Amino acid sequence: MTTDPIWQPLVEELARRQRAGRKAEFWLRDDDAVDPTPALDRLLDLTGEFAVPVTLAVIPAETDEKLVVRLGTAPHATVAIHGWAHRNHAPEDQKKQELGAHRPRKVVLDDLAGGLSHITGLHGARAVPMLVPPWNRIDAAVVSDLGSIGFAALSVYGPPKPASLAVINSNVDIMDWHGTRGCRDHGLLVQAIIAHLQHAFDDEPVGLLTHHLVHDESAWLFLERLFAVTARTEPCAWRPIRTLIGRSAGRGK
Repeated sequence: MTTDPIWQPLVEELARRQRAGRKAEFWLRDDDAVDPTPALDRLLDLTGEFAVPVTLAVIPAETDEKLVVRLGTAPHATVAIHGWAHRNHAPEDQKKQELGAHRPRKVVLDDLAGGLSHITGLHGARAVPMLVPPWNRIDAAVVSDLGSIGFAALSVYGPPKPASLAVINSNVDIMDWHGTRGCRDHGLLVQAIIAHLQHAFDDEPVGLLTHHLVHDESAWLFLERLFAVTARTEPCAWRPIRTLIGRSAGRGK
């Protein structure tokens, strides 16, 4: 066990769950992958070392066979669709959004269908029909049509909302986007994980959100320590995204 006081509360929470016969489930989503980079290598090496499945949200318009080749040596990586081009179509006075009501819905859906076809064509069985909207924003009317163009799941950030397809959200973002733009304070992240474990509905897994292209050393250190703590704690499990999609579909979400 760790003696680091920052991590001790999580160790104790996991021990309580173990005594109660409850598991602690996690899943990892990493956004904005396009090409092989040293940062992607580092992410794949770290997750591979700890046998953590990682779902890469890949931008279809910007990617090609180079990423396919790199992932050929990373069997623990899965590919989801990150919008189409990660391009903002909202006015300057509104929050950034690619999949909003700022364009005709058919245009948005055609983009997404093309993105799904492109990613599936490149990655084959490694690709999952899950949409990760850029900036975690999507118009509700578009959500209602996702199933008709081949999507089985949606992943944004925050508590899940009812939808016509499986919703597998991320809920702990390690980056401090509105402050340092580096990793958030490790102690606050640990507390956020604990809070989710204690209050999640129906034991919803902790969805960790990362962005390998902008990680500082503190972000890499946080991931390494989290993986180490969960690896040596029996009730912990990092779930592949296909498992979570299948489970949600089985519950009728």
